[in-house]
Amino acid sequence: MAKEMKGSHVPALAVGIGVVAGLRALTAPAVLAWAVKRRWFRLGSLSFATVISGTASRKITQLAVSELIADKAPFTPSRLNAVPLASRVVSGAICGATIYGVVKRPLSEGAVLGGLGAIAGAFAGYHTRKRLNRHTPDLAVAILEDAFAIGGGVLVAALTSSSS
Repeated sequence: MAKEMKGSHVPALAVGIGVVAGLRALTAPAVLAWAVKRRWFRLGSLSFATVISGTASRKITQLAVSELIADKAPFTPSRLNAVPLASRVVSGAICGATIYGVVKRPLSEGAVLGGLGAIAGAFAGYHTRKRLNRHTPDLAVAILEDAFAIGGGVLVAALTSSSS
């Protein structure tokens, strides 16, 4: 019973890491890879463990930093365009499944929740950014969004660690 209560927030964690992916597609897997590298939790034999692993953390972090920089460029397409949105959904699904795999729950459920979280995060981020840009410079709003994504990802990773 205690184990079941302890894991009752796992669906929210999968949605939460999906929201992070919806804001920044590569930040979610980078944060999870960072958490694995620091041994907050173990991936075990998950089929996609090589994507989000301690050894991959450096490369995926470099890609995530590149994404954070590219996001500020005026030529960056909207996150709601088909390809950027699809990449966010895939990232959210992989990360949601990772959260579920860590706590030994059905990967498909985690993938669906992570993907849905990514859709919600992408739309919420887009509309929030447009609204805030009316009174605040875009760069400031973008940096705030980066901080929210990174901080949210670290929070999800820490809470996942306490659930495993």
